[in-house]
Amino acid sequence: MNNTRAIILMVAAMIGFTMEDVFIKSMTEGLPVAQVLIFIGIGGSLAFAALTLAQRGTLAPLVHRDMRGQAMLARNFSEGASTIFFISALALVPLSTVAAVFQATPLAVTAGAAIFLGEQVGWRRWSAIFVGFVGVMMIIRPGGESFDMNALLPAITVVGIAARDLITRQLRPDIPSTSVAFYGFASVLVAGLVILPLSPEPMAWPTPRGWGLVAGAVIFGVSGYYAIVLAMRMGDAGAVMPFRYTRLVFSLILGMIVFAERPDVWTLAGAGLIISTGLYTFLREARLARKARAAA
Repeated sequence: MNNTRAIILMVAAMIGFTMEDVFIKSMTEGLPVAQVLIFIGIGGSLAFAALTLAQRGTLAPLVHRDMRGQAMLARNFSEGASTIFFISALALVPLSTVAAVFQATPLAVTAGAAIFLGEQVGWRRWSAIFVGFVGVMMIIRPGGESFDMNALLPAITVVGIAARDLITRQLRPDIPSTSVAFYGFASVLVAGLVILPLSPEPMAWPTPRGWGLVAGAVIFGVSGYYAIVLAMRMGDAGAVMPFRYTRLVFSLILGMIVFAERPDVWTLAGAGLIISTGLYTFLREARLARKARAAA
């Protein structure tokens, strides 16, 4: 395990994802959400098809029978549905709020693994999960005077992404990551085509600046995805995963610089709760994994 290189790759991935969010949010100012989904889906699919061809000399892994299995189909559905809510959230909600709520995803994955996969989660981690979701409520503040229904969109995204990650655990380990990513982006394309007739905004041909935003979103999104795959395969999960939270720091900074956002105290406090409980959960899971290996 090369944890130092893996941590650097993880931080680079978070920078890539944050930049992708900035480009996508900027795209939604001039294009319907459905059209943004279509462009991202096409760009990402082509990128990972090219990467598959470069690595294996053939596109055969993309048409393997495992790609039509129930687990893959369920993962693709979760990917497409959650991306609809995520890009809608970026269009309607401050970037800092979306990023803060999104940090609850690892907590949702831990809870989902206990409920649906039968994994053992003790009272300490259940307590951390509960406190983390209190942090989400502090950010969203349902029932408050300043409550915005659109703030529920990133919370729904967390549920969809957690489902995607749990399903990914059920995929055969010999399925190439590039193939999984290809179909993930293809599902985003399909999601855009499905909701296009429901879009209240007409399709628009992007300006030169718009095409630049599309290119930036695809480049940073694909780069971030590839970097995080390398990081998780190169380093120990317990050492690498906590650095996923650097994404919130980058989002807060770019939100203030690019979109003139000013997160309030409740958002910052809620984000602090989510991060602290998420870090505790990661460290606790890593400790239990080490004890299990030692016992074996």
